[in-house]
Order: sequence, then structure tokens, then C-alpha cells
Amino acid sequence: MTRKRGPARSGRENSTSEIASLDSSGQHVARLIDGIRDCAIYMLDPSGVVVSWNPGAERIKGYAAEEIVGRSFTEFYTPDDRASGLPARALATAAATGKFEGEGWRVRKDGTKFWAIVLIDALRGPAGELIGFAKVTRDMTERRLMQEQLHQSQKMEAIGQLTGGVAHDFNNLLTVMLGNLDTLSQVLPANQTRWRRCVDQAMRAGERAAGLTQQLLAFARRQPLKPKPVNINRSLHAWTEMVRRTLPESINVRRIEDDTVGMVEVDLNQLESALLNLAVNARDAMAGAGTLTIETATAHISDNDVRLVPDLKPGVYALISITDTGSGMTQEVIDRAFDPFFTTKPMGQGTGLGLSQVFGFVKQSGGHIKLYSRPGHGTTVKIYLPQLQDTQGSPAAKQPSDAGFRTREETILVVEDSEAVRSFTTDTLRDFGFRVIEAVDASEALKILDSNSSVDLLFTDIGLPGLNGRELAATVQRRYPKVRLLFTSGYAQMPSPTMTSAVMNIPLLSKPFTRAQLYIRICQTLDS
Repeated sequence: MTRKRGPARSGRENSTSEIASLDSSGQHVARLIDGIRDCAIYMLDPSGVVVSWNPGAERIKGYAAEEIVGRSFTEFYTPDDRASGLPARALATAAATGKFEGEGWRVRKDGTKFWAIVLIDALRGPAGELIGFAKVTRDMTERRLMQEQLHQSQKMEAIGQLTGGVAHDFNNLLTVMLGNLDTLSQVLPANQTRWRRCVDQAMRAGERAAGLTQQLLAFARRQPLKPKPVNINRSLHAWTEMVRRTLPESINVRRIEDDTVGMVEVDLNQLESALLNLAVNARDAMAGAGTLTIETATAHISDNDVRLVPDLKPGVYALISITDTGSGMTQEVIDRAFDPFFTTKPMGQGTGLGLSQVFGFVKQSGGHIKLYSRPGHGTTVKIYLPQLQDTQGSPAAKQPSDAGFRTREETILVVEDSEAVRSFTTDTLRDFGFRVIEAVDASEALKILDSNSSVDLLFTDIGLPGLNGRELAATVQRRYPKVRLLFTSGYAQMPSPTMTSAVMNIPLLSKPFTRAQLYIRICQTLDS
């Protein structure tokens, strides 16, 4: 049986088929490379001249193929890198070892920089001769920015914790100093005018120190939020003077007031911190020279206005406007300005959290914030805060003297690890007639409660060694539900996620406190 064979192929036909196959394979590779947009993939000749260019390279570097093919790849390096010979060293390393890997700043066609991760592979011919290089570049600017912002945020958090700890210790010292000065002012005879003047001056200095400590706590975000009626014009007057001394003399600070703006209920420290954030942004936008205008006005928001601004309710608002004559913003930047971690500042100069914190504070206060800007025409930030009906406000309460207090006889258990603070607190309470028991920590306090059923109130510091004040309070609530509870602390410590609402609602007397403040808060807790 004879088997039929097909026609034999000639060597020429085989060669043509292989070439066609190679052409097809090359086309597939070319299409694959052209389809990659996240990476710049291009070829260099042995001297570093660009000989091919994919769409990803055009997207990342900004050059069209006809603009860059035939030019040296050193165009993408910064002047400093070119001067140091980095491009030549990269090619020499790739030629000697087969590849070069690195990362650093590169330059786009428009002159902007981006952070690049680079891989250069040496290409060799059949005889091993160097015929060029394949280069792959990825734009990692966004990832680097996020890493920088995370690092900056962690650094600020560490500074905040350190600042909060220092402020906490300082508040303990101020409690002792102000408390004992207060005691002296109560016992000094009226005819001792010189000594009374000395005590008053020391008290005022201590109160200023307490104010500075509160600013440290606000920076550290360890201050309990305390919304209270605030006269906007009066507060901004003092704040503007502070900002005027802080900003360069080349920046003119103007203040325009509307007498009808009245009062708002807001945490003043947080408001001042938010406005300072905006002032710093304005300073940077003006490059150290220009005009910063702080303006107040009354805004009446109608039902029609609410349709345009859904998160606002109809009513009367105090309007604070911060306007600068800086470089302004594009619409793209405005759209993202309040996003966490978004920043237009150079690497390492900001976390991108400032405006997002301002936004959160204003929203939490029941208000609204709006940004207006145009490149080359400066920026205006408008903050709307609900106006209180009582626009006149109430006068500041005068500090009462001991003469206005009646003697009490309840039993107070004071838990405080600072001996000086504990001594001042217990001596003061005994002066007012209270029976006082002392403990240095939670363990000692629980032993006292186990053996003494006459305790009416537990007054404990939150920051105790071992079992902290909140954990002590939770135990007391379970075991001794009739004992009333009052916290004290030099700063707002973060509660445990498992803490009950009953513990979270326990009242707090912030340090430093005076004799009168201690008496009033103790009595309020006992009588509630």
C-alpha cells in the first residue's frame, strides 16, 4: 500500500513562513506595548538616544513620539542629575551587569517633576555585542505622596502626643499653683494691699499659662470640645491681632466687621485653630506678600437658598470670610480642596489634612464652608455658623468667693496620683466641711470602698497608673451604684472602644481648677 505525500516545501517557502510568523509575533508584541498606558516603555541605542516610544511614555512624560525620538534620554533627568553624570552611570551599569534599577525625580516636557521607578535592560546581538537598551519607567508620584503624607501625619501625631503629655503635666502644676494662690487670696486680710496685688498678678500670669496650655492641647487634639456662646467680632478682634503679629510684615491684614453678626455657639479654640489654618494657607498662596482680609457679616438663608445648599437649614448665620490676594486655584483643585490628604504644596510641606479638618469642624458645628477662587485672582473661604438668638450674650461670670458657699458634710473619696494636686484638692474640700478620704490609685480606692460604705462621691483623675480613672469608674458603677462620680483630667484622653455610655457621660472638671470651681462642680454632682 502506497501512502500519498503532499508536495514538498522548498527552503524558500519555509523561510518565508518563518518570517511571516516572526512578523506576526512582532506585531503582537508591538500591540501589547502600545496598549500599556501605565508604563513608559521605549528603546535606546547604545549611546542613549531614543529610538522608539509607546503611548504610555507619551502619557507619563508628555512628549509625542515625533518630538522625542532621535533625542537623548537625558532630557528626562533633572539638571542636578545630569550634572552629576547619573544618566551615563545608569547606562554603564546596565551594559556591565545586564540591568539597572533605580528611582528618583524625573522631568516631564512641561517642566513638572514626577517620582519614577526605572528599569534599564541591556540588549545584545547574536554575537553578544551591545545593540541598545530597553527602558521601563513607572510614575510613582501618587504613592510617594501618600507615603510622605502618612509619614508627616505620624510625625504630627507623635508630636501631638508629646505635646499633650507635657500639657497634662503642666496642668497638674498649674492646678497646684493657681489653687494655692486662690487660697491665699481668700485668707489675706483686705489691708494687705501689697501682698494681695502680688497674689493677683501671679494669678493672672497663671491663668495666661493655663490659656497657653489649652492651645497646646488644641494642637494635640486632646482638648474636650466645649461649645459655648461666642461673640464673633470680639473674638476675631483678638485673633486678628495675634495673626497680624504672626504673619510677615509684607502681608497687610485687614478686618471688616458687621455689628449685627452677633453670637454663635462654637468651641472657640477650634474656631481659632481653623481660622489660623486658613491664614497659613493664605500666606503660602501669597508667597509672603499681599493682603489678607478677615470680614464678618450676617447671612439670611432662605428656603430658596437651601435648595442650592442642601446641607444648610433656613435661618440666620454669622458669616466669616477669609480672603487673600494669592495665586488662586483651578477648578480641579477647588473640587478636591477639602479631601483628606490632598495638597498642592511640595513634598514634606503639609499633610493635606488642614482644610479637611476645617471642613469637619464647621460641619460638626452645624455650619457650612464654601471656597471661591480663580487662578491669579486670589481665594475666599466663607464659613457660615448658626447665629444665636440672644445676640447680646451674657456677661462673664464673676469668680465667687468662699463667703458665698455653705458648709457640706458629705464624704468624698479623692483618687489622685500627684501628691501636690491631691494635697490641694483634699485641703480645699476639708475647708468646705467635706469629709475626705485619699487614695493614690484605683487599687487603693477599691479597697477603701470595700470597707467604707459612707462614701458619697468618687472624685478621680482619669490618668492613673495601672487601672485608669475610667476603668475605676466602670467598676464602681457595677459594685457601688449609689456612689456618685466626677472625673478630673489635664487633657482629654482617648477612651477605650468598649467603654460604656454610662462612663462616657460622667461629668469632667478640667485641670487647672480653682477652689470655687472645685466646690461648685462637686456640689453639682452631689445634688444632680
